[in-house]
Amino acid sequence: MNRTEFIIATAVILFAAFALGWFASWLVNRFTRVTRADIGELDRMAQALHEAEETRDQAISYAEEREAELTGQLKQSEAELRAAMEALRESRHEAEELRGWIERHNVG
Repeated sequence: MNRTEFIIATAVILFAAFALGWFASWLVNRFTRVTRADIGELDRMAQALHEAEETRDQAISYAEEREAELTGQLKQSEAELRAAMEALRESRHEAEELRGWIERHNVG
């Protein structure tokens, strides 16, 4: 085999390798290609995810508003309870004073 035959054989082998690589790449691309249906499905999933996130955000804001409202009502109820308990203590003290006064006046 002389030099020219060696160069031609090498060129043919390299061309065959290139053609085989290109064909393999084309096959892989052909089988992994994203179809319009897949893109449509991804768009629908993205839209559903977006709507779910908006719903979640609305639910979180509603829960925070409701929690603030209930906390306010709880504080108001606790204040009313403290006021009622204080009034009850004062009433009991006053009743004890009146009983003592009545007993002192009935004895004397």
